[in-house]
Amino acid sequence: MILVTGGLGFIGRHTVRALLDLGESCVLLQRRTPEVPPDLAGERVAIEQVDLGDLAALLAVGERHEITGIVHLAGSVPWPPGAHEPLDGAREALASLLNVVQAAAAWGVSRLGVASTIGVYGGVAEEGPLYEDVPLPMTSGHVIPAFKKIGELLVDHLSGALDVEIVNYRIGAIWGPHGRVASPFIAAPALVHAAAFGTRPDLTALYSPAHAEDAIDLCYGKDCGRAIASLQLADSLSHRTYNVSSGRATTNAEIVAAIRAVVPDARVDLPTGGSGRPLWLDTTRLVRDTGFRPAYDTERAVADYLTWLRAARTDMTT
Repeated sequence: MILVTGGLGFIGRHTVRALLDLGESCVLLQRRTPEVPPDLAGERVAIEQVDLGDLAALLAVGERHEITGIVHLAGSVPWPPGAHEPLDGAREALASLLNVVQAAAAWGVSRLGVASTIGVYGGVAEEGPLYEDVPLPMTSGHVIPAFKKIGELLVDHLSGALDVEIVNYRIGAIWGPHGRVASPFIAAPALVHAAAFGTRPDLTALYSPAHAEDAIDLCYGKDCGRAIASLQLADSLSHRTYNVSSGRATTNAEIVAAIRAVVPDARVDLPTGGSGRPLWLDTTRLVRDTGFRPAYDTERAVADYLTWLRAARTDMTT
């Protein structure tokens, strides 16, 4: 049984779905709700309402379920910014990560996968694809990659000291069903949402204005879930860090073209130009050790997301 922290979150939902499709059963840890959503009703899923900062409550989960592996997708980052006093927020974030590692050691799980981010590569000067072994800057302009770097160093040390296999997953720019429409990092979700409902995209949440030529390694949520599940269930892994994404840069212009192939009159024009070099992750390790290949190219992903958004809205109004 695989324990997934943040199992009802965006990436968590897709990872759980992929694990179930591969024959696993899952325990989902959630801080706020113990309710099973309709799309998981009747599946091999249990939900435990646990605060990861409560070590005793976390360890008790292992008394009720036979946990064989852990996918840690929940925070471990002081978020949202300003919600905590800085020291308290940092303490809480690191405590939750350490508690998950302690639980993994106590239960003797076969593998603990920990979510990291493409953001850790911010400031890397090398052109071309981003490899897992490229030296990372020791500074960060955002709290998420800052704490993910800390987490990577910490679990790499603890993996050897505790003799627990811990693997870092550097996850790309993920989008699709269950994800945030108003993403601060990528325009794709807002563009598709606008096309689905005949509106203009609201891009005000972005940290910087969107341009047609802006490019980043976009990975559809369903593919991301499959990639993480494949890493979790692989018989053996050769590395402690893996890039998890599509392995290619996708421009906003490609998203717009895919939208117009389905919704020709969509009002999703963007100004030309770009804000910097494209970022994409080399996924050679992932492919070599798991055989993973993305199932969704840009066109299929856009069409699938449009269908899901419209169906979800219909469900909410009936």
